[in-house]
Amino acid sequence: MNRASILAFWGATACIVAPMAFAAGYADDQSSPIYGVKIPVGYRRWELVAVAHEQGFNELRAVVGNSLSIKAYGEGRLPFPNGAMLVKLAWKHVPLSGAGGAFVSGPATTVQVMVKDSRKYAATGGWGFGRFINGKPVDEAQHKTCFPCHEANVKNHDLVFTRFAP
Repeated sequence: MNRASILAFWGATACIVAPMAFAAGYADDQSSPIYGVKIPVGYRRWELVAVAHEQGFNELRAVVGNSLSIKAYGEGRLPFPNGAMLVKLAWKHVPLSGAGGAFVSGPATTVQVMVKDSRKYAATGGWGFGRFINGKPVDEAQHKTCFPCHEANVKNHDLVFTRFAP
């Protein structure tokens, strides 16, 4: 094979193989038990939905959404459309030295993902859930708590806790 043939071969291979790695839109093959949800590729570049604080947790939290979620929030559309995804990021908060009560993010704690697919997740209100620590899904027992908590607390908002903070 000459140099031109080798370059053509690798170029063609890259055009076929590279998209396959991102075809599903997920960062890796680590999926949550029960739901099979993965951490979406590029979620850190999604738009901010809102920040959150949960009593009893020493954490700062931010929720981001993909374009379908942001559009649904902007239109006040419920239920969310299939393909909508929300990701909650959480970090321990640590005092900012000399700032008189200010806090900044410390070590990351979790990434939590919700994926809307009304057929695939019909038994759980149309949502699949994933909770990850250091990029790895937590155990099945923890995932069994997702839907019951959302169902009990936010049935009137398509199982989504976070409201849009414009």
